[in-house]
Amino acid sequence: MPASTGHGDLPPSDHPVFDFHEGTSPLVIAAPHVGTYIPPDIAARLNPTGLAVGETDFHVHRLFDFARDLGATTLFATHSRYVIDLNRDPEGHNLYPGKFETGLCPTTDFDRNPIYAPGQEPEADQITHRRDRYWQPYHDQLRQSLTAAIARHGKVLLIDAHSIRPVIPSLFEGRLPDLNFGTNGGITLRGATLSALADWRGRVTGYSHVLDGRFKGGYTTRHYGALFPEAQVLQIEIVQDTYLDSGTPHLYDARIAEPLSLTLRPLVESLVASL
Repeated sequence: MPASTGHGDLPPSDHPVFDFHEGTSPLVIAAPHVGTYIPPDIAARLNPTGLAVGETDFHVHRLFDFARDLGATTLFATHSRYVIDLNRDPEGHNLYPGKFETGLCPTTDFDRNPIYAPGQEPEADQITHRRDRYWQPYHDQLRQSLTAAIARHGKVLLIDAHSIRPVIPSLFEGRLPDLNFGTNGGITLRGATLSALADWRGRVTGYSHVLDGRFKGGYTTRHYGALFPEAQVLQIEIVQDTYLDSGTPHLYDARIAEPLSLTLRPLVESLVASL
């Protein structure tokens, strides 16, 4: 699935940085890596690997289509993570010291293949511009949404939704479990809410799952879990072949995705009820 670069679309300055829906419940669902849009000036610097936007969390937000029925606030990125990674520390600090990871403005894909034409990688001032133009508005909106939910309910549950290819040797050995839950070692999800996740994991069938395995929660999970004492935050990293077309892995396959969505809904409901 190639990047959307604005041809026949909105001008770059008018293209929204995110898709936002304000709900009324204490549930907020964010998906920072579902976007594929790349502004033309950045697209012109990328090579074919970069334009293929292969590390997109394709359609993961659609697994949570039930969220608005639950009164959720939703925040979904529109721009590719190759423009800027909304789930990275704005100062560039590593999430997993000693392990390979792509940066705030990635220059390679997860297989360490360059995504820019030679000599076209972003320089420091360009990274700063992207951070101000794309990263900051997304996180301003997320912070405002969490603050609003806390003001209404005195609490909030943030689900940070992601997906990933099942096998990426540069990041982990073998195949990931289908569902990877991150709580930064029990710091961002606690008490009855953590117990609700454990109860659900004890009942679920048909999908493998792990808690705080290779992925313990990215910047969003760790930052907002620490910023708001009233917040419970859970990253869910979903292996893509559990809901995408196996022959054309950028395509959403409703036939195989529906059972997973129906499995996730009672989890989300029980987490909200446990707050």
